[in-house]
Amino acid sequence: MKTTPASAPPPAPGLSAAPSAVPSTTPATEPAPPVDRSGRPVRLGLRENWLQFTLLVVVNMAVGGLVGLERTTVPLIGSETFGLTSGLAVFSFIIAFGLTKAFTNLAAGALTARFRRKQLLVTGWLIGVPVPFLLAYAPSWNWIIAANVLLGLNQGLTWSMTVNMKIDLVGPSRRGLATGLNEAAGYTSVGVTALVTGYLATGYGLRPVPELIGAVFVVAGLALALVVRDTSAHVALELARHPKPLPEGERTGLGATFIRTSWRDRSLRGASQAGLINNLNDGLTWGVFPLLFTDRGLGLVAVGLIKGLYPILWGLGQIPTGHLSDRFGRKPLIVTGMLVQAGGFVLALALLDHPLLAGVLSAVALGLGTAMVYPALIASISDHAHPAWRANALGTYRFWRDIGYAAGALVAGVLADLLGLNATIVAAAVLTAGSGLLAARWITEHRATA
Repeated sequence: MKTTPASAPPPAPGLSAAPSAVPSTTPATEPAPPVDRSGRPVRLGLRENWLQFTLLVVVNMAVGGLVGLERTTVPLIGSETFGLTSGLAVFSFIIAFGLTKAFTNLAAGALTARFRRKQLLVTGWLIGVPVPFLLAYAPSWNWIIAANVLLGLNQGLTWSMTVNMKIDLVGPSRRGLATGLNEAAGYTSVGVTALVTGYLATGYGLRPVPELIGAVFVVAGLALALVVRDTSAHVALELARHPKPLPEGERTGLGATFIRTSWRDRSLRGASQAGLINNLNDGLTWGVFPLLFTDRGLGLVAVGLIKGLYPILWGLGQIPTGHLSDRFGRKPLIVTGMLVQAGGFVLALALLDHPLLAGVLSAVALGLGTAMVYPALIASISDHAHPAWRANALGTYRFWRDIGYAAGALVAGVLADLLGLNATIVAAAVLTAGSGLLAARWITEHRATA
């Protein structure tokens, strides 16, 4: 008679079978510990998996660096190189990127049921190979948009897999720190790259030199993705230890999880809307800030500083905020962070007669506010999602979050054309404050223990 319950989940893709030889002292009903594909025993924890975790941190630095190529120069390439005059036309590359990345995030969760995380990580890097060259040598704006479709596919697969794999490695009790370190690596790299491209553009022009440094990120990211080990066995171990077995009949597929995460579960709904508005801010400032501050007389180096400072603080700040979310809860950081971001937009307008000061203080508030929100949101989703459908829940959350890029660019483009750039800043402040209040109403604490 089998001792495994009928409702036990199947092994994760890529999981090696446990050794058949069981010592005589082990009860017949106790499963042997899982092993990875190389036959190594699997343990959860940051210290136990520090080498693989570190490799994934470096991979995500390369992921962030590739998207950081666009933060300073591409809106100006649209207006100055290709002569675009409509805000919506200039911001169309962000819409293409955001929509593609959002749908790739959603698909990535479902694809983890059929493919190993490592396979998807490598695929994402292969798709990203042409991106820096298209940005550097595109003969028309449509080629820039095509590059952003590829960039969205690359970011959706690679960033999704690095965060999933880190969560797999560390287990439930360190999710906030794990996501904080992951996002810190990625967004610090975004910021540093934005600074570097602004500096290079001053000396060498908007193209091709600033974009070609992306080749370094592609080579490094792909090489490390081939080296890092898959984490399917870690998922299986967490499933075996999970204190609450999957309820009988609970559906774990993408469709059911999408509905649960988007609306049915209040906490997951609250985190999803906050993620959307958070990235709406990023998409809006991505397009608006370079135009707003160059119109006020700032040069490329100063704009690069503003565009770099925001993601650098966003990135580095997530290391302590991720840890704080493990200690004090996700909700306080999420709500406070959204309100701090709203204050950042107020500063940008209130001090606009002093554009460098306005840009720097706004970037500081936006960066610190986002640092509070980002790891806490991902950790909150992971807290409320059973490991059997966690990848789909994270994919759904990341879908709504990165739709924010497209929404921010669309709002910015329409409002900028109709009412001017200042109106886009006002709209962002109102939406962000409202999102923080919704998060306070909907999100609850539910932290798992190891």
